[in-house]
Amino acid sequence: MDLQLKSKVAFVSGSTQGIGFAIAKGLLQEGATVIINGRIQEKVTAAIARLQQELPGAPVSGIAADFAHADQVTALLDKLPAIDILVNNVGVFELNDFFDIRDEEWTRFFEINVLSGIRLSRALLPGMLTRNQGRIIFISSEAGVNIPGNMIHYGMTKTAMLAVSRGLAQLTKNTAVTVNTILGGPTYSDGVATVVEQMAGAQQQPVADIKNNLMTTMNPTSLLQRFIEPEELAHLAVYLASPLSGATNGAALRADGGVLNSIL
Repeated sequence: MDLQLKSKVAFVSGSTQGIGFAIAKGLLQEGATVIINGRIQEKVTAAIARLQQELPGAPVSGIAADFAHADQVTALLDKLPAIDILVNNVGVFELNDFFDIRDEEWTRFFEINVLSGIRLSRALLPGMLTRNQGRIIFISSEAGVNIPGNMIHYGMTKTAMLAVSRGLAQLTKNTAVTVNTILGGPTYSDGVATVVEQMAGAQQQPVADIKNNLMTTMNPTSLLQRFIEPEELAHLAVYLASPLSGATNGAALRADGGVLNSIL
């Protein structure tokens, strides 16, 4: 199937590894021109090299910017060309007891996970509306619906993303621009893989055993009964970026492996 992305320009925040990297690669595979992003220039450069090695000739470039700092976001926006596809993926997460989370951490999580998408969308959506074509995709999480007790600050930001995305979709009425959210499930990203490997080393158990134990103990409602691979989320994101997804707007689509057990 031709997803009609060959003339499109995409920007994916937080895309030097994990889900963001997989989305960038998927868009490149469909012929889009992609601009990736990470906090550190060295990681951006390394990710570009990896993508060009895996996809020779791929039209990929990158801009380093730390979304915890508004001035760096402003500088990034000044460097961006007209963008057809915006993927708001950048985010931070951690396990923490609610009573130990300081105000500064709440602010940091909101700044990176929520304001990043707000700032990018505020700058790029007007151009999409003027050109009457464009896609904005927020990468949220099932944790925005089932808020984990040990990640309340993270879950809060993922819920906020749902509200922002739905509100922005209202501004696209009667246009060919769409705004949607993906509710991802437990994904074996680079960060999760590092934690699993550390646990396996500390407990002197195989990595596969630790992965399986985590899924059964922490996500008993999962129908998939395994971690989701970043590429599996990327497939849905790439479809939503396509002109073929025009009838899907203002939606929160699940790629959660069946963790959420509510009908709606």
